[in-house]
Amino acid sequence: MTTPASSRTQHARSRDAAGARRIFAALTGLAALAILLQGLWAGLFLEHAGQRDEAESWIEVHATGGEVAIALAAVAVVWALVRLRGRRDLVVGAIVLTVLLVLEAYMGGLIGDDGKDSLTPVHVPLALLLMGVAVWLSLRAARGSQRADTG
Repeated sequence: MTTPASSRTQHARSRDAAGARRIFAALTGLAALAILLQGLWAGLFLEHAGQRDEAESWIEVHATGGEVAIALAAVAVVWALVRLRGRRDLVVGAIVLTVLLVLEAYMGGLIGDDGKDSLTPVHVPLALLLMGVAVWLSLRAARGSQRADTG
């Protein structure tokens, strides 16, 4: 038998879990936007291929965008660990997203700073994978599962 007090508590807990999922979805959605903009900025500096001076400002914007994406993903990891512990899919997904973003940024640094252009065929497809992971995480969190949130 459910008492009114326990019903209110359960409803409040469900509402808190939904709010936590919405914040996580917003964080990963913003990370996805930062990843998407990376493609735009890369296109703008690739337009100046071979002319490093003309492309320098867009390369810096691209690098800063990568740092923003990493920061958003890292905040999503902390949020998931603190507020969504019961959602292992979101916790692990956010950790994977962050690790892959750090790897992507490191590779980008090797390409830009050390001239390791041979990494570009890995860097670009990894960016597409990152976009997919970020969008999947955001949608998965927004859709939610009450059973997973309270369990």
